[in-house]
Amino acid sequence: MKLTINKEKFVEGLQKSASIIPAKSGTAFLRSVWLKAQEGVISVMSTDANVEFTGNYEANVEESGFVGVQGKLFVDFVRTLLPGKITLSLDKARGSQNGQRSPEGDADEPSVLLVKQGRARCELPVSTADWFQRFSEYPEEGAVIWSGDFLQDLLDKISFCIDEESGMDAITCLFIKPVENGRIDVCGLNGHQFAMKSFIHDELFARLPEQGLLVQKQYLQNIRKWLGQDEIEVNFTDKRFFLRTQGGNETISVPRATYDFPDYTAFLSRLEDDATKLCFNRKDAIAVLSRILLFNTDAEPCTYFDLSENECLLYVQGKDVGSVSDSFAVEYNGTVKRIAFPTKKLIEVLEHFVSDKIEMTITSEEGPCGIHGQDDPFYTVIIMPMKIMDQFYSSEENA
Repeated sequence: MKLTINKEKFVEGLQKSASIIPAKSGTAFLRSVWLKAQEGVISVMSTDANVEFTGNYEANVEESGFVGVQGKLFVDFVRTLLPGKITLSLDKARGSQNGQRSPEGDADEPSVLLVKQGRARCELPVSTADWFQRFSEYPEEGAVIWSGDFLQDLLDKISFCIDEESGMDAITCLFIKPVENGRIDVCGLNGHQFAMKSFIHDELFARLPEQGLLVQKQYLQNIRKWLGQDEIEVNFTDKRFFLRTQGGNETISVPRATYDFPDYTAFLSRLEDDATKLCFNRKDAIAVLSRILLFNTDAEPCTYFDLSENECLLYVQGKDVGSVSDSFAVEYNGTVKRIAFPTKKLIEVLEHFVSDKIEMTITSEEGPCGIHGQDDPFYTVIIMPMKIMDQFYSSEENA
């Protein structure tokens, strides 16, 4: 292998590749960034045994080759180099004495990848292509164009409601479900919160399986790091979910999960049954809740809401830290006069909206509460209130 490439052309791809490599792994295959040089292109590949990344970048290739190098060290070294041309070549490992390289290497010595730019140079041991395990191929037929920045926003609005545990269950997954007339629901659930964003995409709707598609939360961060603002191609097989840049320069794929997602329409329908509306300014509510949060403890994690027609009084009283109260203006004509929410989680929910005006649908003191925003179309978050028992809070009920 011998090639020259501009650092700017592939350093971003190298960093995406390195972000997938496991921090600790005894397997050389997983610790490696794999480099394949051929016909004017260098391909960069990495995997953690589940997520697979491939990037193809223009290069002046003099000799083809295919090797693996210690990924994080290689990428960190390239990152420190100056902008401009870098030379990569496969060479024989050579010993040194007093810092000087010997003039010739032994024919039986192993190969190394020599990385050079001006006076900067390093040698990295390599793994041969025999160690490489073939990646899943991107299915060309049926690919759908999707907006990268829209998907990025979608993941941000949903993923915070997906269960953090690494257990094997549907609530650890992002759920993409075709509904009707081109409408697609994207959902996340963690037992006490639920988020759903709906949108219309006729082509994607036609390609999605009727039962929907599940991707575990642990893979979403890799997708978010990879995504840019440009349009992307989306495709999937029975086992994997693929995303690719238009033109095919970069591809990332993750496994599909095979669980059954709960019927979320059951608790969405509760928002329509004799529910009342509480309307307020989002920024005002966050400011008040942030002050209340200072007085929350592990034993008292919630805020009481005393509701009246034009005002919401918020307060918390802790045995160890004292008490605090504050209020903000609301519009309300419901029958629920007192309710409690986990303060930190309610702030997190409100911060995922952009609307100034928020409408909260209250079903009961202990039932699911839906949150909508005027400038957040087709976006719903459900949060469960806390049970109030003689001035104390019980544990959260499942949605």
